[in-house]
Amino acid sequence: MLGHMGDARGIEGLAGRARGLAVPGRRRILGIAGPPGAGKSTLAARLVERLGGLAVLVPMDGFHLAGAELDRLGRTGRKGAPDTFDAAGYAALLARLRAPEPGTVVYAPAFDRALEEPVAGSLPVAPEVPLVVTEGNYLLHDAGPWAAVRPLLDEVWYLDLPDAVRVPRLVARHVRFGRAPEAAARWVERSDEANARLIADGRHRADLVVPGE
Repeated sequence: MLGHMGDARGIEGLAGRARGLAVPGRRRILGIAGPPGAGKSTLAARLVERLGGLAVLVPMDGFHLAGAELDRLGRTGRKGAPDTFDAAGYAALLARLRAPEPGTVVYAPAFDRALEEPVAGSLPVAPEVPLVVTEGNYLLHDAGPWAAVRPLLDEVWYLDLPDAVRVPRLVARHVRFGRAPEAAARWVERSDEANARLIADGRHRADLVVPGE
């Protein structure tokens, strides 16, 4: 069902909905999708913080291909596009997280923005944690190996932020992590916004549309 939060759109309302998914003894996965710069990682982290030990965060970005592999494939200039991730590996991890084994901790990869590289084995997911929150651009993408992701998620929320707010914020983020302002603006226009249009095509497949801030 596609809907808007209305009066319950604040973080407490969202945390309450997420808490309803966090049933001890049963593993569920909540996805947060949206274009670059919409605030997915911030929202996901705030939800996990409010749920305490009931939830753990496993971002999609840990499945970025390494820089050396992007160079080999000739895709460095398109980093962030769907084919610059290990989508099949991400789906395999989600499938494993859906069926936790007693006594077995699953280790997920993270993405280090300072290094601009994925880091394996960074995020422990204990079997008793009832809710995994995952966030990323392509949770609702239905092409190629990405099509396997949506069926593995119990709910997906689409974070919708006006471009007039999102794009400057995205440029500023690139500058913060080392790009010159002009280069950051060019990258956003050429790469990030092309990906944003693709991501928006999956908006109608979300369970909930959350207005960004």
